[in-house]
Amino acid sequence: MVGDEAGDAAVVVRSKEMSPSMTHPMLNATNYAVWTMKMKVMLGIHKVWETIEPGSLSLEKNDVATGLIFQSIPEYLVIQVGAKETAKEIWDKTKTRNLGADRVTYFSFLLEYETFLF
Repeated sequence: MVGDEAGDAAVVVRSKEMSPSMTHPMLNATNYAVWTMKMKVMLGIHKVWETIEPGSLSLEKNDVATGLIFQSIPEYLVIQVGAKETAKEIWDKTKTRNLGADRVTYFSFLLEYETFLF
């Protein structure tokens, strides 16, 4: 595993088409927004973003997208979303689980900032 500047763990994958290695971001409790941006790029590089948006049913592309997502989420989350049929369903479930946490973090920040100002 390789860490980025924020100390987040990442998965390194070697690709035949691209050299050097590409780093897959690892989702954690605090980085959902950044993880989403990085995963959109990663899925785009592998030409499988359309399995998420708009939701292509190509079996081969769905398998690649699912594999990329599974490499970038913790094991406990893989267990929770593993029964989903498509990469889009996995993406949406991950989004639902993390948007609430992002909102709590954002509102905690606002509350702290407000307290600091007054």
